[in-house]
Formats: sequence, C-alpha cells, structure tokens
Amino acid sequence: MRIIAGSLRSRTLEAPPGLATRPTSDRLRETLFNVLAPRIQGSAFLDLYAGSGAVGIEALSRGVARVEFVERAPAALRVLRGNLEKLGLTAGFRIHAAPVGATLRRVGAPERRPEPYEVVFLDPPYDAAQEYAATLGLLGGSASGLLGVDALVIAEHRRKERLEDRYGSLARTRLLEQGDAALSFYAAIV
Repeated sequence: MRIIAGSLRSRTLEAPPGLATRPTSDRLRETLFNVLAPRIQGSAFLDLYAGSGAVGIEALSRGVARVEFVERAPAALRVLRGNLEKLGLTAGFRIHAAPVGATLRRVGAPERRPEPYEVVFLDPPYDAAQEYAATLGLLGGSASGLLGVDALVIAEHRRKERLEDRYGSLARTRLLEQGDAALSFYAAIV
C-alpha cells in the first residue's frame, strides 16, 4: 500500500497480517479522494474501523485539519501507530482504541458538544454486516450531532451487498462501484 497524493505521496504503509483486516485498495482510495477533493482541505475527518490507517493517513497527506481514527483490534492498532510513527506524523490526529459504537455514543454525547466532522469514512469487516446498519444508524440518529453542515458519510462495502438507502436522517446520494468493492455516500436530509 502507498499514499496516493499530497505531502506524503508515494510513501508506503504496512497492513496488519492475516485476513481479519482488509485495507482499502490504492485504486479505491484514489477514487474516493477524487470525489472528496473539493471538500477535503482543512476539514475534520473521522476514520471508523481504521485498520492500518490508510484512509485517514491519505486524508492527512491531502491537507485535512484533523483525523480521528477509531479501531479496536490490537494488531491493527499496532500497525496504525507504526504507520504514523514511520511517516513522522505527530500531530493532527487522535486514536480511539475502542469499539466504534461506544466511541460514537461517547464522543457524540450532547453534553460534550463535539467539533463536527465534514467527512466520515467507515469500512467495517465485510463479514460484519450488522456493523453497517448499527454505525450508519447511529450517525443518522443519536450521534448525528457529530456531523457538520453538508457532511458526507461514506461506507465501503462489498459490491454485492446492498446497504439501505436511508438510515435515520442519512440518505444515500451516490453509489460508486469498483471491482468487488463499492462506496455508498450519504448526506443528512433536513
């Protein structure tokens, strides 16, 4: 894996061993960031099920103001921290070593008044289909306060697996398919 563009362009990244973590391919990341290009500079980015951190690190390379990585698997966390260290990244990010649902409920609690995110990316293990509905349901419901005005929520999933068109206040606005993978883009409907 490598970083596609930005200040860290062409630098390589490690991936966790085994099949439990499936990093987003370089080609799919390039497609994703081509779509996000007009809104990425200076934005706040939430990388859920971060794995190796490839997507969030790509966002940092392209000029986001901050990235929050959420990952609970110890092997993936080691690789994520190692990738950040190897690249010399020491600021502009935070790592939440916890389950995604618990993190969204904690960080998105109304009394915390969180700084909103303009982009949220989620890529749970493909075999954890219930994670899509649970996470998108939270972001379209009780954790919607985490989303800024005109925020985009993007879910990477198997091309053959169809996600719902709506999750609470989130509605799908675009579907991009590439190889065996797909990206579903959601925005809050007022």
